[in-house]
Amino acid sequence: MSDFANYPSLKGKRVLVTGGASGIGALTVGAFAEQGSDIAFLDRDLEASKRVAGETGARYALCDLRDIAALREAIASLGEFDVLVNNAARDDRHDWREVTPEYWDERMATNIRHMFFAIQAVAPGMIAAGGGSIVNLGSNSWWEAGGGFPAYATAKSAVHGLTRTMARDLGDHRIRVNTVVPGWIMTERQKELWASPEALEAHRARQCLPDLIEPVYVARMVLFLASSDAAMCSASNYMVEAGSI
Repeated sequence: MSDFANYPSLKGKRVLVTGGASGIGALTVGAFAEQGSDIAFLDRDLEASKRVAGETGARYALCDLRDIAALREAIASLGEFDVLVNNAARDDRHDWREVTPEYWDERMATNIRHMFFAIQAVAPGMIAAGGGSIVNLGSNSWWEAGGGFPAYATAKSAVHGLTRTMARDLGDHRIRVNTVVPGWIMTERQKELWASPEALEAHRARQCLPDLIEPVYVARMVLFLASSDAAMCSASNYMVEAGSI
């Protein structure tokens, strides 16, 4: 949108987005590219990564974020960063009666574990540079006591603990750590899998605002938190959920 803000402080900033080939991640990559940032992303989908890179000029590395050794290697191959956006996650539905220990562990690896190890990988470079911004993507699901995905909701609630403890540990180095809390965002995945007319109507009734939320609005909040405008913002939650919580 032409009336969105421009952040001069993001020009030339080295930015890494996890899960950057689709959904909120792809919109975030594009938003940073429009700001003139040096943008890179991680994803495991080759064709989608090629498409996003072609559209935005971003660099990328293929990586299954559940493989921490591969995650570390991929980040090292892309260089050092001033901004990390821990975006990657999957909100697959599952019945609590059918969850096995193996499935639980895989959900944690998919939705929370890689966030910590990405922070661990980029923080030394941020320290050397004199500061940085880390933005973790949470979820409104557990705030709303949503059912149907206990492992996902547990992992997403843990994002807030990770944010606050790392904000304390890294704050002396002028590294800010915050959580963006999306509501039900109308990505293509959500539209294809779960956005039935009945579900959408029920969610509209829960929101204070009547409009469904497009992913670009999450990307815009991420931009703000990465910019110098948010220099005194850390250890906090920033909601983009139209008043549903």
